[in-house]
Amino acid sequence: MSFKRVLGATAALALIAGAGLAQDTTITIATVNNGDMIRMQGYTDQFTAETGIGVEWVTLEENVLRQRVTTDITTNGGQFDIMTIGMYETPIWGANGWLVPLDGLSEGYDVDDILPAMRGGLSHDGTLYAAPFYGESSMVMYRTDLMEAAGLEMPAAPTWQFIREAAAAMDDPANGINGICLRGKPGWGEGGAFITVTGNSFGARWFDEDWNAQFDQPEWEEALTFFVNLMNDYGPDGYETNGFNENLSLFQQGLCGMWIDATVAASFVTNSNDSEVADSVGFALAPNSEGVDRRSNWLWAWALAIPAGTQQADAAQQFIEWATSRDYIELVAENEGWANVPPGARTSLYENPDYISVPFAQMTLDSILAADPTNPTVDPVPYVGIQFAAIPEFAGIATEVSQEFAAAYAGQQTVEEALARAQDITNEAMEAAGYR
Repeated sequence: MSFKRVLGATAALALIAGAGLAQDTTITIATVNNGDMIRMQGYTDQFTAETGIGVEWVTLEENVLRQRVTTDITTNGGQFDIMTIGMYETPIWGANGWLVPLDGLSEGYDVDDILPAMRGGLSHDGTLYAAPFYGESSMVMYRTDLMEAAGLEMPAAPTWQFIREAAAAMDDPANGINGICLRGKPGWGEGGAFITVTGNSFGARWFDEDWNAQFDQPEWEEALTFFVNLMNDYGPDGYETNGFNENLSLFQQGLCGMWIDATVAASFVTNSNDSEVADSVGFALAPNSEGVDRRSNWLWAWALAIPAGTQQADAAQQFIEWATSRDYIELVAENEGWANVPPGARTSLYENPDYISVPFAQMTLDSILAADPTNPTVDPVPYVGIQFAAIPEFAGIATEVSQEFAAAYAGQQTVEEALARAQDITNEAMEAAGYR
């Protein structure tokens, strides 16, 4: 049954039933300024019409969002009734008792329909603490017209060495086209996430099994040197300040031959209303380095969670059920087409023939299924996580390390100097935290 029919049949009852709660209830939601989250805000009036619950949004750039919600949750600040967080924060905060367990979701919500990778990453000890609005891995997005003009064919599972060859062939400075666009922006979840999965794909790791930093190992030198040379040769000027949104804009303007980033970007680069290259975009798995059995894809979900300090837990859960439901997906599909629904969260979406026929749907699912947070690196590690290590100290350490790497991207220090600083920063922090 469609969302609209459900809404039509139940709106009056919902308004009557919720009247006592709703007329005096407003929830505040902190979220990231990504396209799917902006789209969700456009449908909020329908939630309010159904429940009477008002919604106020605090929409922030990714790094700022992480700072704000982390400060609020750790100080019990109470600024937000719902926070947009991910697979790194959720298990840690859930274990600390900082989040309201989502163990009272309705039967009709069907929590078992959430993709196992997403459900597992947003749980602690089998209890769900955040519901995925969308899930993602990472993949290659590329200009099929430029690839054809270069006389190359993108493999379904390329290597970094092929990516460099293709970037060189498509790079066209005279016409403002960069061979490749990648994240360099500081922040553990921005450029830090990207360089971490790149390191994985060259055989690198953050820590050995005794929590010793590994930035002094040859795999990290190879990975970071490759990345810096690739971007200096064929990337945009100032790439050390570019994150997801900056590269999305460049690709949509036709200024990138390739972009390797979150699978969720596919709907935006193929939307003819926003993208000048919508009709000439192809997709492939994130690359690995030749001879290394790890690809540079990650696993993530932007998810909605309720901080334990809220006074509006019931209203917050109502919103989370609405925004992460199958009915919400159908609402977006009816209004904007299946290509624009939030991806990567529900099994039923990938069983829907209307959705699986979308050009990037299968590659998104394949990328998600290829990601294994329990086995992210070639050599063994003591942590879980692909683009992060799931320990409380990681966010602070990785933000500092990403700043050192960005300085190398900007030419302010050498690769060797950046890695030496990363080694010292990491070991000192881990020793202070009692890991060593």
